[in-house]
Amino acid sequence: MNVPFSRPLRFVGALAVVVAVALLSPVSRIRGAEDDTLPRASPEDVGMSSERLQRVGALMQRHIEENLLAGTVSLIARHGKVVHLEAQGFRDKDAGVPMGTDTIFTIMSMTKPIVTVALMSLFEEGHFLLDDPISKWLPAYADKTVRRAGGARTVSEPAARPVTVRHVLSHTSGLSIRPPAPPRGGQARTRPATLAEAVDRAADVPLAFHPGDEWQYGASTDYVAILVEKISGMSLDDFLRERIFEPLGMQDTYYNIPESKVDQVAAVYRPSGPGNTIALFRAPSYREPTQYFGGQAGLSSTAADYFRFHQMMLNGGELDGARILSPRTINLMVTNHIGDKLVYIRGPGYGFGLGYGIVMDSGLANDHLSPGSFLWGGAWGTVAWVDPVEDILGVLMMQITSYRHLTVRQDFSTVTSQAIIETNRHNPPTVMGYKSVY
Repeated sequence: MNVPFSRPLRFVGALAVVVAVALLSPVSRIRGAEDDTLPRASPEDVGMSSERLQRVGALMQRHIEENLLAGTVSLIARHGKVVHLEAQGFRDKDAGVPMGTDTIFTIMSMTKPIVTVALMSLFEEGHFLLDDPISKWLPAYADKTVRRAGGARTVSEPAARPVTVRHVLSHTSGLSIRPPAPPRGGQARTRPATLAEAVDRAADVPLAFHPGDEWQYGASTDYVAILVEKISGMSLDDFLRERIFEPLGMQDTYYNIPESKVDQVAAVYRPSGPGNTIALFRAPSYREPTQYFGGQAGLSSTAADYFRFHQMMLNGGELDGARILSPRTINLMVTNHIGDKLVYIRGPGYGFGLGYGIVMDSGLANDHLSPGSFLWGGAWGTVAWVDPVEDILGVLMMQITSYRHLTVRQDFSTVTSQAIIETNRHNPPTVMGYKSVY
């Protein structure tokens, strides 16, 4: 049973004062408890301009005032120090709750890089090679077939090669996690309770193309997730908690948000009506725990937690004494593994590695980042990127179900980059992908 989000009446008066102050200010700096644990520096100490960084807040505020977004949390860190962390607008606009920097957001596909790191930590232990077939752990996925057009009906042919670990990490597998819909009038299928059940059900679904031939965004990272479970013998939830979240101090990242933290959760909005102004899609509420731990999506997190994860990546696999990966493994992950195939959901100028999109051509890419930068976003508006050349990272959190009418995510990289007044490009980056011939 879902317990609706509520706030005791005795807080209403104090809340009204907080909201009034937030509305009078162009930028609402509502601090969260975890702020005190973040490494800080002034922008000038790391070669950035305080004055120019104000454009980040101004960009977000424009979207909030135009009722295109309810609220945002933005974070920028350079040389390992946070120089910008701002909460603006509302965590729950309909309830009048201001945004806080400790707000928990549904990060959707930003789950993918985390799950990829989990599997690559097992790669470092020698459990597999990238070109091993996934049928070593999923026998039902041997001898796959591929759909092809055959006149009036769809027919299948044997796959030219096995689906490998590299294919699922790079979205070149052709796999689908969803069996075809039942015939009209047929009995509706129940939702699988676990990822393993979903993978078993999808075993006989033909591939969309021969493995490695195309880049197709979608279900591949669910197979990354099930490989973590099969190889480690642990649930993905437990594995991430033990191997990534606890060592990195990611205290607000979950598949199942505890009831005690519901008052940190952001409402989700959708574009609606003329001008795509927002309407409530999902209010914060307690949700019964799931045992479905997906790789495509499923995690919720905060800007501070995602900073910790990506600062680990930018550092070459280590943060505050906790080593998750080696620098060479990260270099492998942020190498382009797909050749000149189009990463169509990003546009031209990008390649794709293992779990990350990669800026290959800054002149074509929509994100104002250096070549070799790696990034990914979520379907409800969140995005995070790492620019190893400038030793800088950015995290932007918001909750909107469709953002195709907005360029705020790309604009975030622009207003961040223009605040750099001392370039780092002459210094060798800690991590950087290799030149590839894929």
